Amino acid sequence: MTASTRSIEARAVIEAVAADLLSRAHRGVIVDSPPGAGKSTLVVELSERLARDGERVMIVAQTNEQVDDLVEKIAQKHPALVLGRLTAGDYEVPERLAPFRGPNLAFSSKLPELAAAGIVLATAAKWALVKEGEFPWAILDEAYQMRSDGLLAVAPRFANGTALFVGDPGQLDPFATVDTDAWAGSPWDPSDSAVAVVRAHNPHLPVHRLPYSWRLPATAAPLVAKAFYPFTPFDAGSDLEDRALSFAVAASSSDLDESLELAAETGWSWHGLPAAHTIRTDAEAVEACAALADRLVQRRAIAVDRAAGYEREVTPDRIAIGTAHRDQAAAVRAALARPDRAARGLADVTVDTANRLQGREYDVTIVLHPLSGRRDATAFHLETGRLCVLLSRHRHACIVVGRAGIADLLDAHPHAEPVRLGVAVKFPDGWAAHQAVLAHLGAG
Repeated sequence: MTASTRSIEARAVIEAVAADLLSRAHRGVIVDSPPGAGKSTLVVELSERLARDGERVMIVAQTNEQVDDLVEKIAQKHPALVLGRLTAGDYEVPERLAPFRGPNLAFSSKLPELAAAGIVLATAAKWALVKEGEFPWAILDEAYQMRSDGLLAVAPRFANGTALFVGDPGQLDPFATVDTDAWAGSPWDPSDSAVAVVRAHNPHLPVHRLPYSWRLPATAAPLVAKAFYPFTPFDAGSDLEDRALSFAVAASSSDLDESLELAAETGWSWHGLPAAHTIRTDAEAVEACAALADRLVQRRAIAVDRAAGYEREVTPDRIAIGTAHRDQAAAVRAALARPDRAARGLADVTVDTANRLQGREYDVTIVLHPLSGRRDATAFHLETGRLCVLLSRHRHACIVVGRAGIADLLDAHPHAEPVRLGVAVKFPDGWAAHQAVLAHLGAG
């Protein structure tokens, strides 16, 4: 299939979404989006279509980073639109939004002060504090990350309007800081995702699916689709020959370069360490992650995307290192802050947990496997969404760092989660997803 054919097919889906939404025949429309399928592009385009006729639109996202991303994209794409950024009282305008501040972009912690804005954007937590005003249109971005109690809190703002729910069903489930087992299976479970609750109570709402990932290369989309989206498959928007990763500096005989060369050639690489049970901030694994990023910069990796029309050096800001825990991320940052590495700009490498990497993309990612060095396989570490996020942030290559023995750990762990009445069985489960990924990487 040619790139133009893919683009035509993707455009047809967007037009179908727009037709269902603008018809007002439904209280809501749902769009499922695999990683990098153009979800933000869809939100930007449809928000402009809704606002162009003079009707106000509220946009809800889950984090300030996500909201600011949308503000920047809408302001760049549609500079004539008047936007309002609804904020917390202590919000500081990020540097990237400062150039847009003016008559067409206002910031305020009070909704009435944004009355001139055709599109108002804020986090779900901020919208929950708003007690006045209604909008005819609402767009809920990353709706699968939004808990149902969060939806209940913001729903009065579009009670008589129409809502667009956009999100990725394969990513992390909504986050809760308390034990939610007491509500499992109940129709009012506050920890369910907004989309799950909407679909349960409105089974006839139209559901659309974006068919291509424009982020994931052709080397990655088949694995991610197989491991995490068996019932909602998707393809890469690019062909194998469209993308390439090479190095300006020749390889040595080190294990680091061997992993980098394999990643450049196949899009994936397993950087294995000897089997051992370790503490969570495994010093050897942490150093391997930092050393791989350092070597990637030293060798001046060059990323090419012929379809997108770029050839660029993979600078530190185009590299991400993903972990399961915040203390692991902190340890990696400390390793990158070593004076010699800091001099090479390694402080600009993004290092964070899966939760905070959602929605972001990089040329090359390095992943500390959630089960590396562990004695047990807990539900947290087996969660499919966590592994899916970590393995779906890259445009060119992903290197997974882990200790041997993970496959044995999975074999010793029951691969059936507890079955609760009223709770749909999630498939694939974490056990199956991890096995599929390890088999593809030739690791364990």
